[in-house]
Amino acid sequence: MSETDSAPPPARRRRRRRAVTAVLALTLAAASATIARLFVWPDLPPLPARADAVVELGGPGERRPVALDLVRQGRAPLAAISVSVDEVDTTWCYKGRLDNVPVTCFHPDPYTTRGEARAIADMARERGWRSVILVTTPDQASRAILRLSRCYDGQIFVATAPLPWRQWPAQIAYQSGATVKAYTAETSC
Repeated sequence: MSETDSAPPPARRRRRRRAVTAVLALTLAAASATIARLFVWPDLPPLPARADAVVELGGPGERRPVALDLVRQGRAPLAAISVSVDEVDTTWCYKGRLDNVPVTCFHPDPYTTRGEARAIADMARERGWRSVILVTTPDQASRAILRLSRCYDGQIFVATAPLPWRQWPAQIAYQSGATVKAYTAETSC
């Protein structure tokens, strides 16, 4: 029996190739839909008329203008802003005002979403906050809610800030890994 005698007929190879292609296409479509739902268009509750604080999480995108605008609209009496080590000693942090908006700055340790969740929960206990509006980008929204809900029993709402399109690929890759980590390796506050 020669090698060509044991090879599948061309019709069977085509069917197998089509089946593999179909499975790959369906897998890609399902993954794309999941990514879009989690990171591009997350399912978020509507913002309340009033909350105890607007909390800006650190990260890319135009978060600060959104946070300050929410306070100006009367959604909360102040903005709590997660700042890097470089920003802790800025004049506006020290004075507690930025563009005529009352602010409080905090530097979480570690400077991650998990660290921010712990810091927000501590501030909420100290200040009696029962509801917060987080300001982040759409790609981080679901994970931010998950992280904060593990540390804080109050109501959590999210306002999203725009993320430049050129940053989306890197952010989706990062958020995918961070979300898996949040659901597997770091499941507590």
